[in-house]
Amino acid sequence: MKEEKINLTFLKAHFNELDEAEQQLINMAKSAYSNAYAPYSGFLVGAAVLLENDKIISGNNQENVAYPSGLCAERVALYYAGANYPNVKVNTIAISAKSKTYDITDVVSPCGACRQVMAEYQQKQHKNIRVLLHSSNNKVLIANSVEDLLPFMFNSEQLRKF
Repeated sequence: MKEEKINLTFLKAHFNELDEAEQQLINMAKSAYSNAYAPYSGFLVGAAVLLENDKIISGNNQENVAYPSGLCAERVALYYAGANYPNVKVNTIAISAKSKTYDITDVVSPCGACRQVMAEYQQKQHKNIRVLLHSSNNKVLIANSVEDLLPFMFNSEQLRKF
């Protein structure tokens, strides 16, 4: 048995250190979470996707009393972008969250399902997607690739081809 290590690279920044475009993207994610439908968890998440054509698509989490029927903010934004701009690449996604019942003091990371969706978008466009994870105290964790969030991502090349 051999132990191996994976090195992941992230940047840590304060909101004020980001360029104007990244600040705008985070502000769009924050604006999106204010319209989230989260009556059960009180956990509001917003995502904003910057496309290669400079369009920004935002989304927020949508809960449902039948929990599996809801959808996360990241997937809402990415699926909308994919449905309406199918041939336009995703440059960056910004994610921010707020709770109605407690203070969030660190960045919130996407769930596994959202990471997998982000990974597939990155794979199909043959271009990394930059990920900005924003906290309410304006800390920002930046990944230059979805692979840094999901190093063992499942991809279509792993499917058996006949």
